[in-house]
Amino acid sequence: MVRHNNQLPENLPQLQNLIKRDPESYKEEFLQQHQYYKSTLEVFHLTPNKFNKSLDEIVIFLAQVAHCYPNDLELFPQEIIDVLQTYNTVLDNEMRLTFCKALIQLRNKSLLEPTVLLRLFFQLLRCQDKNLREFLETHIIADIKNINIKQKNTKINTTLQNFMFSMLKDSNVRAAKMSADIMIELYKKNIWNDAKTVNVLAAGCSAKTPKVMVACLKFFLGSNEEELENNDSDSDSEPNVKEIMMANKVNKKTKKRAKQLIKAKQLLAKSKKKTSKAPAYNFSALHLLHDPQDFAEKLFKQLEKNNDRFEIKLLTLDVISRLIGLHNLFLLNFYPYLQRFLQPHQREVTKLLQFVAQSCHELVPPDVLEPILKTLANNFVTERNSADVMAIGLNAIREICIRCPLVMNSDLLQDLARYKHYRERSVMMAARSLIGLFRTKMPDLLHKKDRGRPTEAIMALEVAKYGHVPANDFVPGAEVLLNDNPDKDPSSFVIDSDTDDSNDDWIDVNHSEDNDDKNDGVDDDEDEMEGENEDEDEMEGENEDEDDVNERKDDGDNDDGENRDDGDNDDNKNNSKSYKTTNEKKDVSNLRNIRNRKMHSIKRTERKKLKQEKVNSKPEEKHMLTIEKKEKASLISTERLLTDEDFKTIDMALAKQEITYAKRGVKRSHTNDVESGEFVKLSDIENIYKKRKHDKQARIESVKRGQEGRERFGYKDGRQNPLCSKTNREKKKTKAFQMLKHKVKGKVKRSFKEKQIALRNHLLKQKRMK
Repeated sequence: MVRHNNQLPENLPQLQNLIKRDPESYKEEFLQQHQYYKSTLEVFHLTPNKFNKSLDEIVIFLAQVAHCYPNDLELFPQEIIDVLQTYNTVLDNEMRLTFCKALIQLRNKSLLEPTVLLRLFFQLLRCQDKNLREFLETHIIADIKNINIKQKNTKINTTLQNFMFSMLKDSNVRAAKMSADIMIELYKKNIWNDAKTVNVLAAGCSAKTPKVMVACLKFFLGSNEEELENNDSDSDSEPNVKEIMMANKVNKKTKKRAKQLIKAKQLLAKSKKKTSKAPAYNFSALHLLHDPQDFAEKLFKQLEKNNDRFEIKLLTLDVISRLIGLHNLFLLNFYPYLQRFLQPHQREVTKLLQFVAQSCHELVPPDVLEPILKTLANNFVTERNSADVMAIGLNAIREICIRCPLVMNSDLLQDLARYKHYRERSVMMAARSLIGLFRTKMPDLLHKKDRGRPTEAIMALEVAKYGHVPANDFVPGAEVLLNDNPDKDPSSFVIDSDTDDSNDDWIDVNHSEDNDDKNDGVDDDEDEMEGENEDEDEMEGENEDEDDVNERKDDGDNDDGENRDDGDNDDNKNNSKSYKTTNEKKDVSNLRNIRNRKMHSIKRTERKKLKQEKVNSKPEEKHMLTIEKKEKASLISTERLLTDEDFKTIDMALAKQEITYAKRGVKRSHTNDVESGEFVKLSDIENIYKKRKHDKQARIESVKRGQEGRERFGYKDGRQNPLCSKTNREKKKTKAFQMLKHKVKGKVKRSFKEKQIALRNHLLKQKRMK
């Protein structure tokens, strides 16, 4: 069969299409092109730094049809690899990119092993071609993702991870940085999210190259600014979508607006789809480290040794503080290192305060943290500083005490608590948050008036000791199941204020009394405790006064009775015993009075002893009650399988203890529960309860934002046809004053003298005309 108008050797796209349909029929044409490729490649070796268009086209053609003739093109991939390895830095940028695309085509057709190709691409990262590096990074990530799409290929992953680990130590900065970026991206995509990848990146934190070190440090901090920016841009576009949809309903319908409406609906559906996706929760990379103590010590030594920029030091300090707080590490030199930077004028001081709080935990010796607490109190919480500085200092102290409450002593805490009446609201609220913390942690350190009325949960608190970790072998609160009443609805929240503490019913949350209204907030707790203390003192004083009065009455009664008896005896025996004189009677009565006073003093001492025994017996009774509750809870936990309903009942009982006061059954809101997370939020330290004053520029911008969408203030042209002419009266409003000055002056009333002169002139003019 003779082909007419055969242009296949010159038209490579047409030949490529035909070969993919029927490889055997067009093998002759393919062999011609393959021979042409070999001759062109030999010519290219003479001038590798120049772009060869013929070679560029034929290489792409052979890569596309390589799967059709695998035996004939068996050496084709290795020939391209040899060219790139030999002339990688000399090749033209477009020519180098063409060879890389051809190799990627062969890899996609499974004609090339991934390890061979990735090794070559990492060598090409040394080239001075930014577009090529970005292209290769995208391919490497996509290729490794496709390898592990069905199941993780452990063999290839291990080989590639070892290779990338060696690339992190490469002398070329670009190659090391690119390998770190690739591993970080693969970890974020949950492809290489194992401990080996994390520990390889941990080794990268000690790299001598600042770029590699910063990339690895940011990985452990988990900062992803690009995603935040994308989320913000998506949220900003949603109102625009709604505006377009509303405008399409009102305005005239055109094809352009119809297309805009369709596109707007697609964007709106896309945004809703993003928000409906469930968030992916992964373990932090810091949890997967093999030896966090050694890692933290190496970073700290590197921090002290190197003279890096301040921003890099902040990143290193952040990672070290997170390691210490998360794994409860001991790095005692870290705290004095940070202490010297704790000054109000220090740059990024709030971040440094955040690092101090993050590095605190219960196992840190209080003696190590006590100098930092004193430094904060002396440098920040003083009246010579501004209110914002004082509030930040108090917030930092609170965050430290949340994680290590034993560092605080009663004298310092009571001094800081006095700022609850400070004139600035920010300082006042920060001091009250500190008081609220210690009310639930260690109320004994507070002054008696700052402790508030104790709840059942606070009364059950044990004395905090260093190194003591409370561990229960039972379910706390399980003792309430022994008193569980099946006839009663556990969701009922009503309780009588006169019932005893053994009643397990709830309190009515919506129930309001006068006492409830008076007892809301921290101030009310303080006033109430002051009132209770005063009442107790008054009661004690009244009891003492009553005892003294009763004693005096008893003394008086006895004296009167004895005196009366003495008088009767004297009258009866006056005749027989006349030898007794008046002085002798007085001596006898005095002796009897002394005897009676001694008896009453003994009785008073006995009553005081009884009172003291009652007071001393209260802690013992409380301890016995706690032991009894623990025994009941242990009995329930070991002899009964707890159901979901049982756990709900226990949770309700524990929540009741948090809000039920130990002495009375009055319920009030309790908002001082403080939970310490893994890391400290910077907003918790910078949280200042204050309305900011805006500068002039901010006020102007606020005014302009308020004027948007509002009619313009001023003169409004009320003409129905804006093209019609205006009257002279309307034109006068836009004319300059110099044009109207003579007319304005004519409107002024003439004086009497001016009228006389004008009349005289008029008469003279008429006389001349005659």
